[in-house]
Amino acid sequence: MGCLRAILCVVLPPLAVLDKGCGPVIVVTALTLVGWVPGVIGAIVFSLMDERRP
Repeated sequence: MGCLRAILCVVLPPLAVLDKGCGPVIVVTALTLVGWVPGVIGAIVFSLMDERRP
């Protein structure tokens, strides 16, 4: 995860996972509506998940 993506995860969580598909965007948007911190955590998790796959 790059520095720009990490900043985007903190500032605008749904925008940070926009390239991951429809599912992560919906989940992170719902989490962000519940609270900003859960949205940030969800965006970071979805951003890191794709990098760990071989």
